[in-house]
Amino acid sequence: MTNREWIRIFQSKVNNLKRNKGDRWRIEFDESIKADSVQSGWHQYISGAFGRFTCSKCNRSWSSGRVNVVFHMHLSSGQGMVKVRRLRQECRQCDGALMEEVSFDEEKLEVLLEKLMEKIRIKCYRENLGKRNRSHFDDEDDEGPPHESAHCEACSMGLCTKRFKAR
Repeated sequence: MTNREWIRIFQSKVNNLKRNKGDRWRIEFDESIKADSVQSGWHQYISGAFGRFTCSKCNRSWSSGRVNVVFHMHLSSGQGMVKVRRLRQECRQCDGALMEEVSFDEEKLEVLLEKLMEKIRIKCYRENLGKRNRSHFDDEDDEGPPHESAHCEACSMGLCTKRFKAR
């Protein structure tokens, strides 16, 4: 899905936040944000979903059940900002392969952004949502194609070992 699709779905979901009266939220794609390095006043959420990749060198495509996404979020004076970094993977067959961008189908992206909305409600609006199944992706860890850590940007950062525990 394109950045435009991410923005469209994000805006649709953020407009449904009950506490959103008058607050304006934006989403920005930022490859410079780092997991566990959050600016003061910001909150972090790391999640993931099943995604697809295509090698820009050989055109090979593959699926991964472990595609991590890092979100940093902040709300101040009615202005909300979410920065997102989608972690990449490289082709296992190409020498000098590039880290490729993930593509999520719309259903997976909807779920991913719905989980983000829960985190915004908890972290930015201090809502108590009670105990819910906030770690949807834990159940999928052993399904799907095998994960190749040597070709995963999230593994190189030590994130895949956290097995998508929502934080």
